[in-house]
Amino acid sequence: MKIGMPIPYAGAGFKEIASKVVEFEDVGLDVILLPEVYTFDSVSQLGYLAAVTERVELCSNILNLYSRTPALLAMTAAGLDYVSDGRFVMGIGASGPQVIEGWHGVKYDTPLARTREIIDIMRTVWRREKIDHHGEKYDIPLTKENGGSGLGKPLKLINHPLRADIPVVLAALGPKNVELAAELFEGWEPIFFSPEHRDVAFGDALAAGQAKRSADLPPLEINVDTGVMITEDADEKANAEQQVRNSLALYIGGMGARGKNFYNDLTVRFGYADEAAAIQDLYLTGKKAEAAAAVPQGLIDATQLIGPKSFVAERVAAFAEAGVAALNANPLAPTHERQVADVKALKEIAG
Repeated sequence: MKIGMPIPYAGAGFKEIASKVVEFEDVGLDVILLPEVYTFDSVSQLGYLAAVTERVELCSNILNLYSRTPALLAMTAAGLDYVSDGRFVMGIGASGPQVIEGWHGVKYDTPLARTREIIDIMRTVWRREKIDHHGEKYDIPLTKENGGSGLGKPLKLINHPLRADIPVVLAALGPKNVELAAELFEGWEPIFFSPEHRDVAFGDALAAGQAKRSADLPPLEINVDTGVMITEDADEKANAEQQVRNSLALYIGGMGARGKNFYNDLTVRFGYADEAAAIQDLYLTGKKAEAAAAVPQGLIDATQLIGPKSFVAERVAAFAEAGVAALNANPLAPTHERQVADVKALKEIAG
């Protein structure tokens, strides 16, 4: 099982973060994941990390489907793969209307259709074939019928990519998106994942996608986001859990409007319908502390790796039994030294 780690996208000097990443690489970290929301772009920083690391994979987590054209997404992936000597993993996802429309000013529409066309266009680019794609969402070259000059012609990537099969991971939660990940992508990344609820929350979607999966693709990798802190101390455990409660309350309660919150919907599928409704009600009325307090302990225990080493080992085994190939673990310890120690211990447990 691979161990990945998200790194902060705000509030810290990036050069300092990069120097710390090298220490995590030295203790066995397999993957670094860099988010991109309404922040500095992640691509420039991933390029910087490529220069200061040697072995660790570098994953965009996530580049959204709307703010870059399919060709630019493909060019970006090929460029990052080149400067990292083949260590790039392309993480993409739909994001949500608050970011796509609120920050980028682009209409949030038909994510499934866009995703399907984008993955096809990107792989065409990486094979150095000319793009001649005329689908529901993308018309390349742009035709006169769709407002073009008529001067565009099919082009192929000038450079030779290191790999024509750069791995692409889809961040997805909804059933249709999960099905699409299982059909077309090398990896699938759910932001919350409970091994015990895998089948009830995702089983039908995964099975439907796997049934349509091409034999040319490798087996689907499940890459799960979680938090980690290995401790016997009750106060330390409580502090780490509070960090998780605050984050879960934000996602379940505040990341989207009522009826349009993918994270809330997933919490319902995990069996916490009443709790999900209460968290959202509290968060949207400004009661963020109360919303965090309403996050059920069972949800934390099921999705996070916080507690004694024996508990963490049991949960890692449960994730492995559920088919998880990588744990993207956010270190929650209060010091950098403890975080490095936890990542090292987690790698040893997973190994």
